[in-house]
Amino acid sequence: MAAKSGGEQRAGLLYGVGAYGMWGLVPLFWPLLKPAGAIEILAHRMAWSLIVVGIALLALRRWGWIRELLRQPRKLGLIAVAATVITVNWGLYIWAVNTGHVVEASLGYFINPLVTIAMGVLLLKERLRPAQWVAVGTGLSAVLVLAVGYGQPPWISLTLAVSFAVYGLVKKKVNIGGLESLAAETAVQFLPALAYLLWLGSQGSATFGTAGAGHAALLAATGVVTAVPLVCFGAAAIRVPLSTLGLLQYLAPVFQFLLGVAYFHEAMPPERWAGFSLVWLALTVLTWDALRTSRRTRAEAAAAALSLAAETVGGTVRPVTPPREEAPKV
Repeated sequence: MAAKSGGEQRAGLLYGVGAYGMWGLVPLFWPLLKPAGAIEILAHRMAWSLIVVGIALLALRRWGWIRELLRQPRKLGLIAVAATVITVNWGLYIWAVNTGHVVEASLGYFINPLVTIAMGVLLLKERLRPAQWVAVGTGLSAVLVLAVGYGQPPWISLTLAVSFAVYGLVKKKVNIGGLESLAAETAVQFLPALAYLLWLGSQGSATFGTAGAGHAALLAATGVVTAVPLVCFGAAAIRVPLSTLGLLQYLAPVFQFLLGVAYFHEAMPPERWAGFSLVWLALTVLTWDALRTSRRTRAEAAAAALSLAAETVGGTVRPVTPPREEAPKV
C-alpha cells in the first residue's frame, strides 16, 4: 500500500506540473489566434469550453449533479458570479498577452496569493500570523514601487489578481468538482458568447471560417486549452498534499514571466526588477511560513495521537513510535 501511495503521489506531482506548466505556457497560444481580437477569442473560449466539458461529462456519465444544483438557487447565483468574474479574468489576460503585457500579466498571478490573504482579512475577518503580515506588507510595497515605475498602478496585474482571488473564494463556497464547475460556468457564458459571435458574423467581422481552416481549428481548440489543464489540476488535487499544490502554483507565473522577458522581449527596467524582487521576497516569506505551520500542525497531531494512545490503555504508556516527519514534496 505504501508503494501504491508513493506511486499516487508521483502521479499527482506529474499532473500538477502538467497543469501549471500548461497554464504557464499558454501565452504562446493566444497570439496564434490573431487576427481575431481578444473579445472574439474570449467568446470562442467560452463556447468551445462548454462543448469540450460536455463531451467529457457525457463520457464519464456525470450528470446527477445538475439536478441537485438546479434545486439550490444560492449556488446558482454563486455560479453566475463565478462565471462573470472569470470572464473578466480570461478576457483581460488574452488582451494583455496579445498586446505585449505578458510580464505584467504574470505579476498578477504572482501577487494573487497575497491578494487572497488580504481578502481573507477584509471579508472573512481572518487573523494573520506575523509572517503573513510581513508578506502582505512587502507585497504592498512592491505594488507601490511598480506604480512609480509604470507611472500608474499596475492595473492589469491588480485586476487579474483580484478577479482570480474572488473567483477562488466563490468556487470554495460553491464546492463542486472542477469539471462540473467549469460546465456550469460556461453554461452561463454560452448564450452571451454565442450571441456575440453571431452578431460578429452578421457584421462581416468574424475571423472564424474566413482566416482559413487552420485558424478555425485553433479557435475551436480554445475549449481543449481551457479544459485539459483543469482536468490535470483536479487529478493532482486528490493525490498530493495542499502544501505541495500551493508550491506548484508558482510554476505558472514563473513560466509566464520567463516567456515575457526571454521570448517576447518585454522591457524590464530597474524599477520593475525591484518591484518583482519584492514580490518574490513576499512569496518566499509566505511559503516559509506555510511550510513551518504545516510541520508544526503535523507535530501537534502526532503528539495528540500519542496522548490518546496512552489514555486508551488506562494510563499506562506503551512504546509507540511517532510518525516520521517528512518535508512536503515539491
